[in-house]
Amino acid sequence: MMKTRLTGMILAIILVLMTFEACGSANTEPTEQSLPKSNIYRLEDYESDEVFDIQTVELSESLAARCKSYKFTYLSDGLKIKGYISIPASAQISQKPCKCVLYNRGGNRDYGTLEDDTTAQFCAASGRIVIASQYREADGALGYDQFGGDDLHDVIKLIDICENHFSFVDMDDFCVFGASRGGMMTYMAARQDDRIKLIISLSGVSDLFNSYESREDMKRVLEETIGCTPEENPAEYEKRSAVYWADEINIPVLIIHSKLDQQVPFEQAEEMVEKLKDHTDCTFITHEDDVHGPHNEDIAIINNWLKEHETTK
Repeated sequence: MMKTRLTGMILAIILVLMTFEACGSANTEPTEQSLPKSNIYRLEDYESDEVFDIQTVELSESLAARCKSYKFTYLSDGLKIKGYISIPASAQISQKPCKCVLYNRGGNRDYGTLEDDTTAQFCAASGRIVIASQYREADGALGYDQFGGDDLHDVIKLIDICENHFSFVDMDDFCVFGASRGGMMTYMAARQDDRIKLIISLSGVSDLFNSYESREDMKRVLEETIGCTPEENPAEYEKRSAVYWADEINIPVLIIHSKLDQQVPFEQAEEMVEKLKDHTDCTFITHEDDVHGPHNEDIAIINNWLKEHETTK
């Protein structure tokens, strides 16, 4: 899957559209003097045996005014996995827990890895905490990327960390947002974890049999990561294909997909919507082009959809 559109697919568009904020309207970078001594967002205080090597990410001036980002290491199945978290400036100033989006990247292994400002871009645009994993076998991590196998534990572990470790995360309306392969990871995580309340799939994979047959380059990737072809072990492909168990997805879903997408065929999104629409809240946004990733208007659509589905207390 194209690196320039997977690693940067949330980036360039969102940078232009950073006027949308869900946790407040402050655009000024908080200083150490402006934060209370009992700052709940002081990440250094969250070092533990499971979450460690927390490092501040240097951001551009415009991004730094809107959020603060950290790169950290966490344990998943005993493996040291790299992750990112970005926190809106408005949340740091208010010192109140903030709603969160877990972002699942596309690609495989070191192809399509998160860049240092990926989560910051979306955090700045949405005003929500954004957390993400590089997955195993990427960014120096050991283990093997199985394209939705044990690497799914790396996503679930981040939800555990949000709920039980980072006390500043508001778990209400917890959203998981996946792009391309990340869409597949998102559906799979939601199938087994009821802490996920909202799903966003952008150019997302929902039928891995279709992906295997539609792209010659994906055949090699899937055979290497999964370890078999669909004919050799159809069960492994079915468990990664949400169209086969869409009836188990009973939370609101936003699907955005281009009709001429050459990376993940549009028919996958169509079939997924058809399987979802009769039993859950499913919003389907289509584009007439071949873009595999976001469009200018998508961040506004996403933010409005998130606001519409917020739980009021």
